[in-house]
Amino acid sequence: MNNDHSFYLFNTLSGNKEKLEAIDPKHLKIYACGPTVYNFAHIGNARMAVVFDTLVRTLREIYPKVTYVSNITDIDDKIIDAAKEQNVEITSITEKYTQIYNDDMAKLNVLAPDIQPKATEYIPEMIELIIELIEKDFAYEKEGHVLFHVPSYSNYGKLSKINKEEQIAGSRVEVAPFKKDPADFVLWKPSTEDQPGWKSPWGIGRPGWHTECSAMSKKTLGLPFDIHGGGRDLIFPHHENEIAQSCCSTANIDEPSSYAKYWMHNGFVTINGEKMAKSLGNIILVKDLSDNYHGEVIRLALLSSHYRQGLDWNEKVIYQANKLINKLYEIKDDLEEVVIPKNNKTSLDAILILMDDLNTPGLITELNKIVKEYNSSEVDRENIKMRLSLISNVLGILQDETFNNISEEFKSKIDDLVTKRSDAKKNKNFELADEIREELLGLGVEIKDSSDGTKWILKT
Repeated sequence: MNNDHSFYLFNTLSGNKEKLEAIDPKHLKIYACGPTVYNFAHIGNARMAVVFDTLVRTLREIYPKVTYVSNITDIDDKIIDAAKEQNVEITSITEKYTQIYNDDMAKLNVLAPDIQPKATEYIPEMIELIIELIEKDFAYEKEGHVLFHVPSYSNYGKLSKINKEEQIAGSRVEVAPFKKDPADFVLWKPSTEDQPGWKSPWGIGRPGWHTECSAMSKKTLGLPFDIHGGGRDLIFPHHENEIAQSCCSTANIDEPSSYAKYWMHNGFVTINGEKMAKSLGNIILVKDLSDNYHGEVIRLALLSSHYRQGLDWNEKVIYQANKLINKLYEIKDDLEEVVIPKNNKTSLDAILILMDDLNTPGLITELNKIVKEYNSSEVDRENIKMRLSLISNVLGILQDETFNNISEEFKSKIDDLVTKRSDAKKNKNFELADEIREELLGLGVEIKDSSDGTKWILKT
C-alpha cells in the first residue's frame, strides 16, 4: 500500500510492480486490444473492457488528460469464415457485432474509448510498417507472404519470458516451406478472389493480426506510449510480436519499452471452476446475462477478483454483487438531500487502495465497510456521501438514476403493505406480519426495520 497517491501497477515486461511515471505527466496514453467482431461478446471479453475502463477512470483522477484507445479487429480469418458460413458480406458481420459489442459494454457502464480504430481503416499504415521492416532486413517476402524473421530480433521473448521451443509450440505456427525459421510470423498474406484484399507491393492481400495493432497504436498515440494491455492470452504471441514489429520498424530495437513503457494483462474467467469453452457449452454471453441482472451488478462481479488473478464466475459471485449494489443504492437514495459544501473536496484517500495495482477487491471491501458504517449509531452522512461518490465513479457503479424507478401505482401498493405490516406488528399479530413480508419478497421488495421505522428497497 502506498501513501503518496501515486499509482503502482504490475508491469508484465519487467515482471515487477512499478510506480507509474507517465512519459508526459500532462497526458497519459493507453492502448488495449479490443475484440475481433464476428460473434457476441462473452464475459471474458467484458472483463477486459471493465478492467481497463476502471483503470482509465482511476487514472483520470490523477492525470489532467488520459487518452484511451481500444481497437476493433474487423479483418481476420475467423470473420471471413463466419461470413462464408452465413453467406453474407464481411461488413455485415463486422458492423453488426461491433454495434452489439459496444451496446453490451455500455450496459456495463464501460465508457466509449476516446478512439476506437478499426483495422480496415489503417491498411496504408500497416503496409508502411511492413515496408520499413523489409528495408531494415527484419522481414522478407516469399510467395506473396511477408514474414517477420524472429531470429533477427535479439529481444524476442522479453515480454513472455519463454524459450524458442515454447514460442513455436505456443504460437501454433503454420508449417510452411517458405519460412526461413519456424517461429517467423506473418505480417501480410495473399488473398484469393473470394477473400477481402487490398493492393500492396506484394500483391492483393490482407494484414496479419499482429500487424494491425502495431500500426493502429502508433498512428493514434505515437511512440512510445504509456500502457499497453489486454487479456493475458495476448502476451504470447500477439503482444510479443507487436513489440518485435514496432521496435524493429521505428522504435528503439534494443529497448522493448520504447514501444510501450508498461504492459498490463488481466486474468481469465472460468465458469464454476471450468475453463470457458464452446466444447463445454459453458460460454456466458453478456447479452444473456444482462437479461437477468443489472449491468452494474455484472460489472461489480467482474471486479470482485483482482484483475491479474483468474475470476471464477458462479452464483455466489453474482449474488454478492447484487446484494451490495442494492444496499449502496439504498444509501445513495437516502443521502440524496445531503449537501456537500463546495469547498469540501474528497481526498483521494478514499480510493488509495485502488492505487495499489488496481486493487478492486480491496475497494469493494471498503464499500462493505461504508455499508456497515452507515448502519452504525454514529454516522457522518456528509463524509459517507463524498467517499461513496468518488468510489462509485472510479468503479463505474451507482450511475443509473432509474435504478429504483417504479410506477406510482406499484409504490402505493408497497407502501400500503408496509403500513399493514407495521400495524400487524403493533397489534402483536406476528403471523400476519410475516405473511406480508413474504408477499413483499414475492414482489421483489426487501424491507428493513429500524428504530427510525421500516424502509424498503426494490431487489433487482
